[in-house]
Amino acid sequence: MSFDPKALLVTGGAGFIGANFVHHWERAWPEARIIVLDSLTYAGNPQSLAGSRAELVVGDIRDQALVEMLLREHEIDTLVHFAAESHVDRSIHGPAAFVDTNILGTMSLLAAARAVWLAGSGTAHRFHHVSTDEVFGTLGPNDPPFRETTPYAPNSPYAASKAGSDHLVRAWHHTYGLEVTTSNCSNNYGPYQFPEKLIPLFLINALHGRALPIYGDGQQVRDWLHVEDHCRGIEAVLRRGRTGETYCIGGGVELPNLRVIDTLCAAVDTAFAGDPGLAARFPEAPAAQGRPSDSLKTFVADRPGHDRRYAIDCSRARAELGYAPVHDFTTGFADTLAWYLAQEQWWRAIMDGSYRAWVEANYARRG
Repeated sequence: MSFDPKALLVTGGAGFIGANFVHHWERAWPEARIIVLDSLTYAGNPQSLAGSRAELVVGDIRDQALVEMLLREHEIDTLVHFAAESHVDRSIHGPAAFVDTNILGTMSLLAAARAVWLAGSGTAHRFHHVSTDEVFGTLGPNDPPFRETTPYAPNSPYAASKAGSDHLVRAWHHTYGLEVTTSNCSNNYGPYQFPEKLIPLFLINALHGRALPIYGDGQQVRDWLHVEDHCRGIEAVLRRGRTGETYCIGGGVELPNLRVIDTLCAAVDTAFAGDPGLAARFPEAPAAQGRPSDSLKTFVADRPGHDRRYAIDCSRARAELGYAPVHDFTTGFADTLAWYLAQEQWWRAIMDGSYRAWVEANYARRG
C-alpha cells in the first residue's frame, strides 16, 4: 500500500544529505510542507537550504518535548531522520558524541513519535531512519555485496552507534507498532558535502596545493552513490516501502579510493586546461603551475580498523520499489566538480570559519 506524505519533519536537514533531500522533495512534491530540525553543529549549514521553502528550527533531536511540539504543531505525518554524527575519523577520537547523538538522539525521536502518533493522534505516519552500509562491517574481495539480511558487524565507533540506532528503530516497530522503515546507503557524494569527506576535501586541497593524504595503499573499495540517487531511493521507500522493513540503497559503482583520487586529479587538470580563469582563482594549485594534481598524493598510515570493502546489493529496492541509480560515476563526478568550482563562496566560508560566526549570530537554538 502506498503512503502519501503531507508534512515532513526532516532531522539534520541542514547537513549534506538532508539538505539535498529537502531540495529534492520540494522539486518532486511542491505542495508538501517541510520542517527542518537541525542543531547546526559544525556540519550543519543553513546556507545549504538557500532557496528552500522549508522552515528551519534550530534544536536538538534529544529534546523530546521540542520534537513532540513540532509533530503536533505542524501536524507532521512523516519523520525523515538524517541527523547523526557521521565521520569515522572523528568517532575514533571522540566516540562518546556518536553514542550520545546517534543512539540516544534516535531513541528520543522514537519516543516523541510514539507519544504523538500512537498514544496521541493515531494518524497514519512514517518514521524513516537513514543508516549506512558500514553497520555490516567489511567485505573480502570476492564476497557478495551487502544486502538486507547481512549480519551486523560494525568495526568503528561510528558504525557501532548507527547499528545501535538501527536496532532501536526496529524494536519500536515490533514492540510498539510504530510505522518505521530503514535504509542503509553506500558512500554518498555530490553538492553540499562538508569538506572533511574524501571528494570535497581532496578537491579543495588540490585547488590550494595541499597534500592529498591517502590511507594505507588506497585500495579500500567503496560503492559510490550520488546523493540525488540516494534521495530518490528514500522517496521510493517512503511512498512504497513496507513498514518494518529495511532497504539497501547503493550506486552500483565499486571503486577503490585511489581510483577516485586519480579521477579527481585528472578532472581538476582538465578543468584548468579548459578554463584559464581557474589559474587566477587558485594560483597555488599544481594545475595552475603546469604540474599534475596527482603530484600532491601522499600515502599515510592507515586508520585503525579501516574496512577494506563495501558493496551494496539493491535487488530488493529494485524489485519492490522500482529503485535504480541513474547517475554513473563519470557524469556524477563531473557534475560534482562543476558544483564545487561554481560554489566557491559556500565552501570558503566553511574552510575559513566565517560561516560558524554567521550561524551563531543569526540562529538561536530552541528548547
